[in-house]
Amino acid sequence: MINLDKATLEKACKEIIETILFCLPDAYKGTVYHIGPPPELRAVRVASGIIDNRREKIEWKLEGSSDFDPPGKSWLEYRDEPDRPLEAMAWCVEKQKSWTSEDPKQDIRGRRYQKEGVLEDYHHMEPVLIRKSDLIVDSNNGTNINFPTNYEGKRIWEDSDYVVVAVIKINFRNPIRINGPETKIIKKLSRTLGTELLSYQLKNETLQVMKRLAREKLETCNALAHTLRNALAKSGLIFSLIKLELATLREQWEKKLLQDCKQRELKREAIEELNKALEKMGGSSDKLKKSLAEVHQKFLDMSLPPDMGERWVKMQIEEKWNKLLHETADKQDKKYAKEVKQGIEKLKKSLYIGKDPTLLSNYKKIPEELKKEWIDLIYKDVDYPDPEFLDRISRILEDKTLNLPYQEKSRKSLIRLKALLEIISELEHNINAILNQVLNGGMKT
Repeated sequence: MINLDKATLEKACKEIIETILFCLPDAYKGTVYHIGPPPELRAVRVASGIIDNRREKIEWKLEGSSDFDPPGKSWLEYRDEPDRPLEAMAWCVEKQKSWTSEDPKQDIRGRRYQKEGVLEDYHHMEPVLIRKSDLIVDSNNGTNINFPTNYEGKRIWEDSDYVVVAVIKINFRNPIRINGPETKIIKKLSRTLGTELLSYQLKNETLQVMKRLAREKLETCNALAHTLRNALAKSGLIFSLIKLELATLREQWEKKLLQDCKQRELKREAIEELNKALEKMGGSSDKLKKSLAEVHQKFLDMSLPPDMGERWVKMQIEEKWNKLLHETADKQDKKYAKEVKQGIEKLKKSLYIGKDPTLLSNYKKIPEELKKEWIDLIYKDVDYPDPEFLDRISRILEDKTLNLPYQEKSRKSLIRLKALLEIISELEHNINAILNQVLNGGMKT
């Protein structure tokens, strides 16, 4: 699980609270709880902040206002049990799903406060998930975690690819709804916190490996090389995190461009048309239709570079549609082929919306040179981004005229990821040197 020093953990939690409170006008309080390792899964409040009425300053020192203040509560103290009120924390941790309090008076997971005469306000709680494979791997390259059980005796998380490392709680002044825009933003930002915590964890592990390398002698070279190679296997994760940040930046840019140019979101429009065509087709394979509906939604949630996106659309959507139209025996269904083809072409066109010449020429809020360099960078199809590439993007993100919603957050994340990338490159160089010395029969001094 996440094992960071108190200052680093608190800093990361405060940054995510700050981002959410400044992004959501109706949010006034944010809290992050750290979930400790199993089987105890101790939930401890790490940071809480309340933004002032002018939305300029956040007050952080709120000790003594939570049941989860240090030392917090263990899983056995907050899990669902029939003889005590249900808690939203238990739902988030066990189910790995969010909890939204739309109506505090009727909130089934707020009964304890209701009995005590304390009425909680509208709030949303979001678990921060990290893949098991990215977090804890044993020597057999498999997960080896002692999961606790729920009240019915079933082990939690056993069938999930994820673990919960934290829970974010955001309080609102006015009503919110399940799956509302505010909750979707919090869900996306929870992934950012997970990425950041994992980055810190990876950096700590990497630095520890480097220190161990300096201490080890000849007889431990083989073990060192093996240990370091395991750490280097994580380099693929760093590239994935960088690509995720680039996808987030593309998504922000395209939304801003479409909003300012008063254009509809072409990708969503195309997916809606394809989904309508699916609904109208009666005699086709339900299994294939379900698969198509799922990949439609998946594409809607993705932001790929144009070339990669076209390949994805062809393999995941276009080929399945061709198969569906070919296999259907209903002549009525075949008449939708033209409609489907138009929808797929729209999808492909949507991949280029952020670099559309007409939209770009009408967008005058940033200098032309900056606009050109920005487009070239975020739409460049790179498998292995190098530090120079990341420096160029970070420099552009310093320019306030770009005015993206999470611009500063992305800039900081890319700077941290670049630092990790450089550490990994140095480690790779050291590993090759050590392995070369081992293969030649010893270490040279």
